[in-house]
Amino acid sequence: MAEPGTWTEEGIYQRMVQTIRDHQLQPGTKLVEDRLASAFGVSRTRIRPVLARLAGEQVVTLTPNRGATVARPTEQESREVFEVRRLIEPTLVAAFMERATTAELLALDRCIAKEEVARAQGDQLLAIRLAGEFHLHIAAVAQHQTLGRILGELVSRTSLILMTYGQHSRALSPQPGGCGCRDHQALLDAMRLGERRLAMGLMQEHLTEVEAQLRFTLPAGESPDFMALFQTPYASAAAN
Repeated sequence: MAEPGTWTEEGIYQRMVQTIRDHQLQPGTKLVEDRLASAFGVSRTRIRPVLARLAGEQVVTLTPNRGATVARPTEQESREVFEVRRLIEPTLVAAFMERATTAELLALDRCIAKEEVARAQGDQLLAIRLAGEFHLHIAAVAQHQTLGRILGELVSRTSLILMTYGQHSRALSPQPGGCGCRDHQALLDAMRLGERRLAMGLMQEHLTEVEAQLRFTLPAGESPDFMALFQTPYASAAAN
């Protein structure tokens, strides 16, 4: 954890993105600059560009005279996110298959195993986060910088979508009592076999299935404790 006052803008940004992906900041949550500045131990001028950057990625909404809130995606925006993911992720799968080593395939195996454990323990939020990491690992190995950057933003927005519309469905876990990561396992099996076209199709089908399970109703939110959230260690949030 960074010491108070040592956070860089990039460190603050990464920490806030991770907190949103971990479902600790709910859609509609007010992001009060003073409270965030106190939590990170920095001035408000260090917080503002981070909020502007998140707003540019549609993770945060900035409203004149009302400040910033965690974005609450509409149904149309949610469907657009999945539409774009279906367009770009098959390409990332193909690029992954061209470059992936045995070690990188094993890394996906480990991610699936952790996701299965989380689901078995009833930790749906952790399972969703690990599912996102599965997709992001594919993008990282694919080494397509533009699509990888776009997917990183879309994964954060997908977390908001699942928080808003997936809590009362079985998002990412279609079979009661079954393995919610079966799609990831089938995809990994196809990639191991070198079945490029099949793997690309499975990725599209997986994203379509997740979208189909969303229920477009709005749950009530609670005000978070920023001090508790942003003073908890995160390995990915090192101020560098």
